[in-house]
Amino acid sequence: MKENKFLNVRFLPLLLLVMVVLIAASFWFVSPVAAQDGTGDEPSNAACLSCHAEASTPMELPNGELLSIQISVDNFGKSVHGRNEVSCVTCHVDISGFPHPENDAATIHEYKVGYLDTCAECHEEQASQTQDSIHGMLLAEGNTNAPTCMDCHNPHTQPFVDEVSKATFAQVCAQCHNGIYEEYSNTVHGSALINEGNQDVPGCVDCHGVHSIADPTTAEFRNSSIYMCANCHTDESIMGKYGISTDVLDTYVADFHGTTVTIFEETEPGQLTNKAVCYDCHGIHDILSVNDPNKGLAVKENMLAACQKCHPDATTNFPDSWLSHYRPDREKFPLVYYVDLFYKILIPTVLGGMAIFVLSDVYFRLRKRFQKPAAESVSESKDVEKE
Repeated sequence: MKENKFLNVRFLPLLLLVMVVLIAASFWFVSPVAAQDGTGDEPSNAACLSCHAEASTPMELPNGELLSIQISVDNFGKSVHGRNEVSCVTCHVDISGFPHPENDAATIHEYKVGYLDTCAECHEEQASQTQDSIHGMLLAEGNTNAPTCMDCHNPHTQPFVDEVSKATFAQVCAQCHNGIYEEYSNTVHGSALINEGNQDVPGCVDCHGVHSIADPTTAEFRNSSIYMCANCHTDESIMGKYGISTDVLDTYVADFHGTTVTIFEETEPGQLTNKAVCYDCHGIHDILSVNDPNKGLAVKENMLAACQKCHPDATTNFPDSWLSHYRPDREKFPLVYYVDLFYKILIPTVLGGMAIFVLSDVYFRLRKRFQKPAAESVSESKDVEKE
């Protein structure tokens, strides 16, 4: 009896140790990250989110930056990835259990760059476009200010693209281009979009694109920019609502500015031309109403100031030679209209008269040539009969 009691006391520590090990093991197998999705190979989204929904403490990177690892279950469920049931480990391919492997990124930017190839696995076309864009080229050069996929598209909250408004797109761009956004928000385009929700006006992506964003400082961009503006300004369904002429492209191309620019755009797109394009006169991100007293080009003094950017010797009468983007008619520029009408009548009349004169001369010459041999033939036949 004493011996059994002695054995129990002797093996008690061992039993306690075994129990501790078993309890620890049980926690491991039921821990959220180790919980399996049924395949036995990878953790389920529910398992990942059960930890990361509560992970309020960010991860500190070697440079001192704090990377949030908290994921909202609700926001992820509403995202394009959540609704398409994309698993966490589709992107986080290096994670299969807990504890997670160490991340080698020293900065948040470096962490995001590390996922570029991961995004390209599913979004190959967009990745290719981005690679050739100004953003992609800056990234390739090692510019740490250049945006990655994750800077514009939060993978845990990104909705379907057609659910994102123009105004929201502009706010995404503002994360890096805040100065431009502030300037744009006070313009005729930006104010209408941001303050009024007007979807007819262009946002950032309408002019610059989404993934295939070109370098706006190049000659190619400058020479082709007229067609960028024309996308909206030749659309009667849009311009008709606001009483704006849709002749802007045709009238521009017809004058010496546009003729030169279009020739360069078609033959030498990389060659810079000193002729004015739309934004030289109207502005870029600071476009105001044409009737604005300070910058509107309907005000003669403002038009003169715009002309003097290229024509420093222009006098106060110089803007009078510009017909704006309206075709001349009886109400607008009647003198030009009637002179144009006069020449439209005169030139066809003169050319038509000359054509009639030339054709009649040719006719009589041919007639004379073919009638003469016939007359000679008749004369010869009469001579034969007499003999």
